[in-house]
Amino acid sequence: MLKFRDGEIIQPTMTLMNTSKVSVITILVALCIATNYALAGVPNVKAMDFLVFVGGFCFGPLAGALIGIITWVVYGVVNPYGFVLQVWLATIFSESIYGLFGGFLGKSFASTNFNNYHLSLSILFGTVAFILTLIYDLITTVVYAPMFGVPILIAIIVGMPFTVLHEFSNAIIFGMSSVPIITRLEKLLGGDRFGISKK
Repeated sequence: MLKFRDGEIIQPTMTLMNTSKVSVITILVALCIATNYALAGVPNVKAMDFLVFVGGFCFGPLAGALIGIITWVVYGVVNPYGFVLQVWLATIFSESIYGLFGGFLGKSFASTNFNNYHLSLSILFGTVAFILTLIYDLITTVVYAPMFGVPILIAIIVGMPFTVLHEFSNAIIFGMSSVPIITRLEKLLGGDRFGISKK
């Protein structure tokens, strides 16, 4: 319901904040899809995992999971590498883990001053990225291998170079970019979590 003061409409703060969050979440999904296509020729180096994680960190586990799910619902269907239903479902599930874990981590760090712990947080985010990517790769490999008649152990061994590249590239991206991007998003949305000024 609209409220008026001296003949002018007063916009509820909560509505404006929700609109801002929905806008940023929509932009993150669009960035995930666009960067996936842009980096299609570079195997296992993607910005998507990072963007899904940051979305969860800033907006909560549900929003983070939705960013990952919506991204793969779109990108997975029109995937330059082809479409396999079981692999598609596995990637949707696995990608949501970045957003979920990012959301839970964001809640636990809500009172932490990012300015005082920049290096420590960067190392933490890089480590988290490595672990989450290992989980992602194991899930997708276990689902992928039987679809093509490949023993799971063989698939893991053969895919090791790509898996290692995925894990280390994510560790570097998360480690270098998480703190700057999270602080800028918080400022953009007028938040004051993580010791970030609204100005």
